[in-house]
Amino acid sequence: MSLPAESTEIRTPYYRESPSLSTCNLLWLTLTRQEQTPRLDSAIPEQRRSRNPRNVQRLQRVRGWKPTSRQTSKTTRSGGTNCTGTNSKKLRARFNQPLKVRAVLSHKPVPGLKPRSFPLRPHCLAQDRLLRWKPFVTRSAIDNEGVPLPLSDEDLTCILSVMVRAYMPSTLSVFGTGLLVWHVYYDKKNVPEAQRAPASQTLLSGFLATLAGAYAGGSIVNYLYGVRAWHILHGVRWVINDDETKAMLRVVEREEPASSRQKKRLPYTVDFLTRIKAHLDLDTPLDAAVWACVTTGFYAVACIGELTVRTLASFDPSIHVKRCDWQLERDRNRLEQTIFFIPRTKCAPGGEDIYWATQQGPTDPAAAFRNHLQVNAAPDDARLPLFTYRFKDAVKLCPLTKHAFITCLATAARAAKLDPLQGHGVHIGGTLEYLLHGKPFDVVRTIRRWQSNAFLLYLRKHVQIMAPYMQAELALHTEFVRITMPPVR
Repeated sequence: MSLPAESTEIRTPYYRESPSLSTCNLLWLTLTRQEQTPRLDSAIPEQRRSRNPRNVQRLQRVRGWKPTSRQTSKTTRSGGTNCTGTNSKKLRARFNQPLKVRAVLSHKPVPGLKPRSFPLRPHCLAQDRLLRWKPFVTRSAIDNEGVPLPLSDEDLTCILSVMVRAYMPSTLSVFGTGLLVWHVYYDKKNVPEAQRAPASQTLLSGFLATLAGAYAGGSIVNYLYGVRAWHILHGVRWVINDDETKAMLRVVEREEPASSRQKKRLPYTVDFLTRIKAHLDLDTPLDAAVWACVTTGFYAVACIGELTVRTLASFDPSIHVKRCDWQLERDRNRLEQTIFFIPRTKCAPGGEDIYWATQQGPTDPAAAFRNHLQVNAAPDDARLPLFTYRFKDAVKLCPLTKHAFITCLATAARAAKLDPLQGHGVHIGGTLEYLLHGKPFDVVRTIRRWQSNAFLLYLRKHVQIMAPYMQAELALHTEFVRITMPPVR
């Protein structure tokens, strides 16, 4: 019996080439500076020394540094203490590492919401309110029995600054708006500062009852979660009646005003993409990048926010997909898949893959992607955003922003006498396209990387999707089940 052919894959030169922990030498983590062997000038090629003067400067510093037994401690670059005495443990300090600066989101101020001036609530951006607005009683260095703990104010501040990173900047901005509404309500009711945190159930229910019928149900839910996150960040107890709160939330969602209800996002379809393609010039840099982006998002069932950037200056190689983050793989049946690695998403901080296969017809993502790489070629593009284009006669390529993406597609849609669609409809359309072609629900959920049945909220054309499952003819039903359902083991 012949064995199946081994799986082969074709990788781009830069795709996730960082060494793993198993292949790295981690001995340097436990060595002091005296124990590390300095490199000699002869160990560095002459070309590298002349190209990078820092190597020579580093070696000069190593040769001129002479440790003594009297030296008992040395401050590290990260602010910690590195013990180097003869009677101390020779371990490098790994504390207080500087954290990466996060992106700043700019939003227009909410009209009509202005809290009273108070020292604990300085004027700041919405995404900074949970961090900078302090409750009357905050986290203290005292245990449950009233015994002081060996923690300084800097340690408590460090706890807060690290914990706030559990939320994405966009989430902090929404929660900050909820905290603003919370304090404005308390100001109107003249609630003392000591009664605002921890929040009592009666005041919380009054807050929800006041907002009912004035705000969208989803907004009120986010405001409540913002107040809860504010309590958690500052170490304030959050003790509420879950049954009463859930009853209030059901009411606010049911009584939301009609003006707050958004229309369902219409999905992109193959016909819609085909018609707007006729009004795109794929030889121009912007149109080539937009067409490759929309076809990738459609057939990979990916959010456009995962493929574009918010602003021209907001590109982050550790978050956004780059040109070195794609590869072409083949399985044992020689079926090809093009895979893109997104370094970080909202639901997967460690990153995840999206992928598509070659399709038939004018919306083939493979042809669109090849055209994009040809039109927007760059000599050294490994660290550039995946969808970059040359704006007019600029020397450098600029990343594709979501605003430019939506504007370009809207212009093409109006030229084709179609109503422009929102960017959220791209992955909704991809979901619908696979389901209408008979793909099982579990397969589509895996393609989109949904961990629950939340994708059911995005379904359109339920009749066409469910029709094969409801046929009376046994032959058709059996054939459909044979194709779509996995075999019984």
